[in-house]
Amino acid sequence: MKILKYNYTLNYKHILILKYNKIKNNINNIYNNFKYNSHFFNLNKINLSKQSWIQCENCYNLNYSKVIKFKYNICEYCNYHFKLDSFDRIYTLIDSNTWNSFNEYLFSKLNFDKNKLYDYRNLTGLTEAIQIGVGNVNNIKITLGVMDFAFIGGSMGSIVGEKITCLFEYTIYNSIPVILICSSGGARMQEGSISLMQMAKISSLLYRFQQKYNLFYLSILTSPTTGGVISSFGMLGDIIIAEPNSTITFTGKRVIEQTLNQNIPENSQISENLFIKGLFDLIIPRNLLKKSIIDILKLHKY
Repeated sequence: MKILKYNYTLNYKHILILKYNKIKNNINNIYNNFKYNSHFFNLNKINLSKQSWIQCENCYNLNYSKVIKFKYNICEYCNYHFKLDSFDRIYTLIDSNTWNSFNEYLFSKLNFDKNKLYDYRNLTGLTEAIQIGVGNVNNIKITLGVMDFAFIGGSMGSIVGEKITCLFEYTIYNSIPVILICSSGGARMQEGSISLMQMAKISSLLYRFQQKYNLFYLSILTSPTTGGVISSFGMLGDIIIAEPNSTITFTGKRVIEQTLNQNIPENSQISENLFIKGLFDLIIPRNLLKKSIIDILKLHKY
């Protein structure tokens, strides 16, 4: 049998192609070995959570989630305040084993998409965009309402309005101070005029609360607080506190610019700028908030 011999010389291009194919084959072999032998690995125990590190929206530095949790979700580098859900806010303010929520299971009779509400309830663990209850702050009994932006943007619908009304009625009956932490995108547009009337409902009750019963109401504004909330009970507190660098406005920046056809200043809707204009009494960092609340309550002889 005659053997054919081919004599040729490899140029540089051919060498690169051969090296590329060799590397490609090695990668494929590694992938296939891992694919068919993956049952030897318990992948469920490997923590690949994206939330292990949290990037600051202000300075873009990375914060380790387990460390930042004990620092009230405040950036270690620039003191930027991350968003807190209602459960964490209750935990940071109320004395341990003193919190008792009420009216948790109020549901709207409006025929909305139940699947959408079910998704939000699964996501947040809440039935509505606010938690209300009674607890102690340094052994001072108070009622507390905490809005949660994660539930449909903290929007104020009929049930949110009813819960806040129940909160103030309970406060009147027990003659104790009330604290309301606001974090909302405003009235819930999906409910139309029903959500709009919650502004009048709560504001009229607050008038009687402050004029007739002379009880203390502390309003705390967090980022963001906008729309119908800021134009009703959010700005009706006896003392109004805002968190640093919070967005507090009635209408969003883009809407104002499109309506007026002109640019507005960059930080015009930030709490520090609004404090200079006299809209708030205090701007208090989150890690000093509980101590400040205790001092304010003692000042009012509670």
